[in-house]
Formats: sequence, C-alpha cells, structure tokens
Amino acid sequence: MITSPQNPKLKQVRALAARPKERREAGLFLAEGVRLLEEALAVHWPFAYALYSSDLSARARVLIERLQTNGVPTEEVQSSLLRSISDTESPQGVLAVLKLPATQSLNQQRLTFVLIPDQIRDPGNLGTLIRTAAAAGVEAVLIPPETTDPWAPKVVRAGMGAHFRFTIVNYSWEEIRTALSGFNVFLADAEGQVPLWKADFRAKTALIVGGEAEGASAQARQIANVVVNIPMPGKIESLNAGTAGAILLFEVVRQRNEAV
Repeated sequence: MITSPQNPKLKQVRALAARPKERREAGLFLAEGVRLLEEALAVHWPFAYALYSSDLSARARVLIERLQTNGVPTEEVQSSLLRSISDTESPQGVLAVLKLPATQSLNQQRLTFVLIPDQIRDPGNLGTLIRTAAAAGVEAVLIPPETTDPWAPKVVRAGMGAHFRFTIVNYSWEEIRTALSGFNVFLADAEGQVPLWKADFRAKTALIVGGEAEGASAQARQIANVVVNIPMPGKIESLNAGTAGAILLFEVVRQRNEAV
C-alpha cells in the first residue's frame, strides 16, 4: 500500500494533473472515476497503471478485479492520500494513468464530418463539445493552437468516455487547412449571414465553433467557406460554446438523416 505523499506514482499523478507539458512529454494522461475507466477498458485503451483506495463501491471493486485480470498494474493507496490528489468533488476511490494516443494520421478519404473547437479555453465546454461530437457521429476533432489541452483531467471527465471513441489530434492551422481539403468549412458566428437551417451540411463538412470570450480566431475565419448563425428570436446575445456546438452538430445529423 502507498502511504507516503512522496511516492513516485503520486508525484507523477500530480504532475500529469497540473501541466500539459508533463502529459505530452510522458505520453500519459489521467482518468478518474469508475465509469470513465470502464469506458477505457471496454475499448482496450492502454493503461499505465491504476490506483485505488480501500473504501470502494461494489462496482469499483469489480472494476479493479477486471483491470487486474487484464494485466493492468494496480496499487492500493491510503484513502486520505488518494483523496488529496483527486480532481473531483466526490472521489470514487479509483483513478488511472492512461497512455496518450500515438500520433495519428487522418484518413482524409474516409472523413466526412469534422469538428474544430477554436479558442475554447473552458475545460467543461471543450469536454462537452467532444462528447456531443461523438454522439453526433463526428469522425475527428482537430484541436488548433490556443484551445485548451483536450487531455486535461477536467476535459476528459466532461467528455465522459468520448475521448476513447474517435480521433482527437492537435494540429497547426496549416495542418488543419491541409486536412480539410475538399471540405465545406462552416464557421458559427453571431454575425454570420447564413441562418443555420439554410446551410447545406450534407457534403463533407467541417464545423468551427469559436471560443466563449473572443469567438473564432483570424486563422479560422481565413479557412471558412461559409459563416452561419443560429437564429435566436429571444433577447439573448449569444450561447456558450457547448450549447452552440450541440445545435450545430445535430443540425448536420438532421439534414443527413433526411437525405437518406
């Protein structure tokens, strides 16, 4: 049992929780909670190790047994210590260090639906967008510069397992431009001239959702073919990125379902 706060694994967990640089250099990220680890295990995501405390629910104990059966190194940690490194308000007594996906190349021939969350700085909004994108059938999420790290603990938690379901890559704007060759690129903006309902999303579609405070970047505007708006008859100036993204993504779903 781990009983010292100076244990190397606990030090690593703290570092991975705090700094994107640590995650990139180690090739690792954190996932906490029973459901999230069940999702990772279900898709055979590579684990480095898992930590748990003695005060586990029955479901969490089953999870630990499954991890051990699958060859994942597990180690018990003193309950108070594990709570001290937890990033959640109600810790479930189990967390894992997982491996970041290897550098992925996109199969541009097969892609038809892509999301670009631009300058999204709020971890909860980015995680919500990633989860909504997975639900809507998006095939890849391209993370440009100035968007928060998609593998930060709060983003992963808000994604609720969506990170394990499709491709998420950090790209420069030049790489994004290359990847979107042949796509119609739509930018959502309150000043857009095309109402969302009148845009045609049936062909290869990339959606850019801008940040909460500043909207989309100049680079995003340069690659957009069409700027759309979400008609809002009520007296509200704007929606947060997560809500706006959900409306946009499922309008694509609606149009493509009607076309079938």
